[in-house]
Amino acid sequence: MRLKNLLPIALASLATAQNMSLAQALASQNATLSTLNSLLAGQPQLLKTLSSARNITLIAPSNTAFSNFLADPANKAAANDSNTLTQVLQYHVLSGTIAASAFTNTQQFIRTMLMGSSSNGTTNATTTLSTVTRGQVVGGMTTGNKVVIMSGLKQISTVQTANIMFTGGVMHIVDTVLTVPQPPSNSAVNSSLTSLAGALKSTNLLTAIDSLKDVTIFAPSNDAFAAISSDTSTLTTQQLAGILKYHVINGSVAYSSLITTSLANQSFPTLSGGSVNVRVEDSKVFVNSAQVTITDILVSNGVIHVLDNVLNPANTTALPIPMATSQPIAFADVSTSTSRLTASTAAPSVTASKAGAVRAIESGVGVAGMAALFGMVAVAGL
Repeated sequence: MRLKNLLPIALASLATAQNMSLAQALASQNATLSTLNSLLAGQPQLLKTLSSARNITLIAPSNTAFSNFLADPANKAAANDSNTLTQVLQYHVLSGTIAASAFTNTQQFIRTMLMGSSSNGTTNATTTLSTVTRGQVVGGMTTGNKVVIMSGLKQISTVQTANIMFTGGVMHIVDTVLTVPQPPSNSAVNSSLTSLAGALKSTNLLTAIDSLKDVTIFAPSNDAFAAISSDTSTLTTQQLAGILKYHVINGSVAYSSLITTSLANQSFPTLSGGSVNVRVEDSKVFVNSAQVTITDILVSNGVIHVLDNVLNPANTTALPIPMATSQPIAFADVSTSTSRLTASTAAPSVTASKAGAVRAIESGVGVAGMAALFGMVAVAGL
């Protein structure tokens, strides 16, 4: 689907625009991008890198976008921290010159300048907001006559002005600051996967899962955990941890675009040692016998896909019923009694505000991220 007749594109001066430097392109849009220009001016090294870069796409939040972003105290604190702000801005720089017409109604995942590992291969949660080794991603696609960019917590930013060309690539102005993907534990709570978050906390796996690099996490919904509560209520912490680790593929970030194509109908080793079988049937994605119901929650170290059932490492041959409206549970003797896996159990809490790009990420700027993340304050409704 081509969008050159649908989005505001300055075609009349295209040849001239292509000869503009990045600084000139930003200055030409200063009425809309003065906040971005000011922030970049305070990051001279990043601005120098961007000015000399070639084959990039800059996702440029408007003044209104930044105004909304900075209204959140945590985001304002982040903007005042040079290291954190640099990474937030890096997340807005995509690899490749991607014109509006290159987006289709199928989600594509595009790597950004926000890289995930240090020179010695280690990561530091207080300084690095991403541990995706080859670079954190955004999703991009068309919805109707709009180009939309998906970021962390499935935040949607809509392109308002497209295809502002400059010598190093192209710039698109968007209405919302991109949300830098958060650690899995925080993303789980913000995505209403509170049973998973509670289970990770009760098994002391929060830090371990958050600290991994390059992961795919298959996250059972709250209803999925509730459906097997009687079977898990008597498990030891070690046994429960084994079940949770069976939901994590370590070392491979499998976005939906890969699961439905090159990674379809394959088996993958999990953190527990066993393997899961990923298959695509009748345009549905299954992991063992569980169906993927929500795809592509981008997290700091990979991606989360939500399942309608809990996977059972002792029942690896369970098969789905593709035509069924719900899939069979992989555990025996199921009831709906309350157990340690219900949504109200020990889930890590987050701050009341869910707005902005860093939202309670521990970034060394004095925000209440980790205190909120690890359950010092109860979340209303949990």
